Amino acid sequence: MTDDTVIDTAPAQAPIPAQRPSDTASVARRLEAILLILDEPQSLVSLAAAVGAPVPAVRQAVETLVADYDGQTGGPVRGFELREVGGGWRLYVREEYDDVVGEFVNTQAPSRLSQAALETLAVIAYKQPVTRGQVASIRAVNVDSVVRTLLARGLITEVFTDPDTGAIHYGTTDQLLVNLGINSLDELPHISPLLDDGSDGFDGEVLK
Repeated sequence: MTDDTVIDTAPAQAPIPAQRPSDTASVARRLEAILLILDEPQSLVSLAAAVGAPVPAVRQAVETLVADYDGQTGGPVRGFELREVGGGWRLYVREEYDDVVGEFVNTQAPSRLSQAALETLAVIAYKQPVTRGQVASIRAVNVDSVVRTLLARGLITEVFTDPDTGAIHYGTTDQLLVNLGINSLDELPHISPLLDDGSDGFDGEVLK
């Protein structure tokens, strides 16, 4: 008897991913979720990739959020704002509430800095202006949370933003000088004498 059964050997088609809604309201909601966790400003292109929407739709959603937070759509002015810095977008506390936030954070934070915070602060003090990525490279660990702590304690500040990369450069504040009891950074101890000169690695050989 002849078996007339036909076996389909064609490869299975990969499932087509569902398209995410691209209306302004849907994009704005996804955009808000991403903005809440950003530590650095992100370009419209990066945000579009993150929320899976076209750049024009993200641009319109950003404009909608800015107007909403600024109270231009009938609602209240929020305590935060969506601001463009260095070609990227990020949520910031409104300037008039900086003191309120600073006081709250200081009451919640311990009086002493952790070892990680002290090391990060030292790198910024000696290398400033320096980016978060550069500090992380020197310390070989992620420093995002530590930098946020130092910012909240008023020991460092955002000096400027690189217009090409959007990277924020940090420096120390006058508050650090007050805490250290010095008048300027020039009074910081020279770091060279504190570094290992490497002589122990040559079995006592005198370098000429």
